[in-house]
Amino acid sequence: EVAAIQSVCDRTPLSAWPARPFRSPHHGASAAALVGGGSQPRPGEISQAHHGVLFLDELPEISLAALEALREPLEEGVVTLARASGSLTFPGQFLLVAAMNPCPCGQGGDGRCRCRGRDRDRYQRRLSDPLLDRFDLQVSMKPVRIPLFGDEGKAAAESSAPIRQRVEEARRQGLSRASAKPNSQLSWEDRQNWLLLTSSSRRLLQQMEKEQSWSMRRWIRFLRVSRTVADLSLSDLIEEDHLLEALTLQGSRSMES
Repeated sequence: EVAAIQSVCDRTPLSAWPARPFRSPHHGASAAALVGGGSQPRPGEISQAHHGVLFLDELPEISLAALEALREPLEEGVVTLARASGSLTFPGQFLLVAAMNPCPCGQGGDGRCRCRGRDRDRYQRRLSDPLLDRFDLQVSMKPVRIPLFGDEGKAAAESSAPIRQRVEEARRQGLSRASAKPNSQLSWEDRQNWLLLTSSSRRLLQQMEKEQSWSMRRWIRFLRVSRTVADLSLSDLIEEDHLLEALTLQGSRSMES
């Protein structure tokens, strides 16, 4: 599928086809550039990231039309273009990774923000709740201080190799369940095969259900993340700690609500 898309776009050499695609369009890209189009419609950035990664930097700076165009492929895995002569469907199953500053000036994370309150609010409001609900993870990153001279106080970081090994083992565990699907594709109808709870985690979920006014889409994504956290711990059951960790990965909106 990736080779077919790239051959239509005629942008990637044959030697690069076995690799998963990585697309990183400029934040000024239009909705048509993302979904595709033209007199003879061609795949856009979304379809060119099929089975790969689509990275969007400066997310709130992207036009509202382009942002809203992400909603269908994130939910359905396809892009549909409507034309007078009919509709055309391109594939669009990708991992979306996005980054943004805490505020327009970019200094909000370390207390030196120069923005007015209404400017910060307007900047945040450019991302609609339906769009944010389609992000499984929303993590705020604090500024990292890197010493210019020496390694004083530098903590030893874990290398990527053991992390990759844990992820691959967690993925194998997920695929070995009766659902036999990656965690990102787990369905609510099939929950008896993957939503395996302890008595304490079930009580916590019941309490959360009373307190949170989430959409059904967000609940399912939250439970998928909880399932993944449990798999990374090589646990068959989703325990209370796994739910709490998944909650922290849902972003500040979850912790404030």
